[in-house]
Amino acid sequence: MTKLEIQFLDGPQNRWKDFKFAVSVLAEFIKGFRKLHFVGPCVTIFGSARFKEDHKYYKQAQAISSRIAQLGFTIMTGGGPGIMEAANRGAKDVGGRSVGCNIILPNEQTHNPYLDKWVNIKYFFVRKNLLIKYSYAFVVMPGGFGTMDEYFEALTLIQTKKLNGFPIIVFDKDFHRDIISHINTMKAAETISPEDIDLCLFTDSVDEAISYLREKSIKKFGLAPRRKNKWWLLEGKY
Repeated sequence: MTKLEIQFLDGPQNRWKDFKFAVSVLAEFIKGFRKLHFVGPCVTIFGSARFKEDHKYYKQAQAISSRIAQLGFTIMTGGGPGIMEAANRGAKDVGGRSVGCNIILPNEQTHNPYLDKWVNIKYFFVRKNLLIKYSYAFVVMPGGFGTMDEYFEALTLIQTKKLNGFPIIVFDKDFHRDIISHINTMKAAETISPEDIDLCLFTDSVDEAISYLREKSIKKFGLAPRRKNKWWLLEGKY
């Protein structure tokens, strides 16, 4: 065994670096809390950054986000291009509120132009917590590894009751057919409970998604319109 291997097996070597990292994480959380505190009840849209505005998934995200914004919710996204841009754009199309948590990457991803407010975050896990914190529902559009990570993080928190039973809507059944199949496989193998299969709605219908949102979010959590503000927002308790 080499000296480097022995040092590795000894575990963390620099507590000062660990401390500075912890302070940096706390600072990112505080920055996010300060920036997003007054955004109002949100619906967070997850999806790929890679789809252009002529793609059908971009147009689907734009359409469903417009309908959700008309209910009074703020549309929240990761703040970048693709599905995120489409969702924020859909909110702006109907005069709704639009916010984003943009991730700082080496390729300098910038926020999309359809945001009323945004915050730039260094760490993916901090960003993910902010996307979840302010939301009364989640919409999962087609995406890649990052989208699946966000989807299953929210689903796990709801399944384990670390998060209120907010609705999750997974859009486009054809794209997610293998996910649907695997969830059924997990149910059959009893690695999830039978009732866990109902924690999210898989749909191709905007109307069905909006009805589900009305029932499982607005009605369930007693959200009501606040009429004095510039935007028609919803208010209620988490």
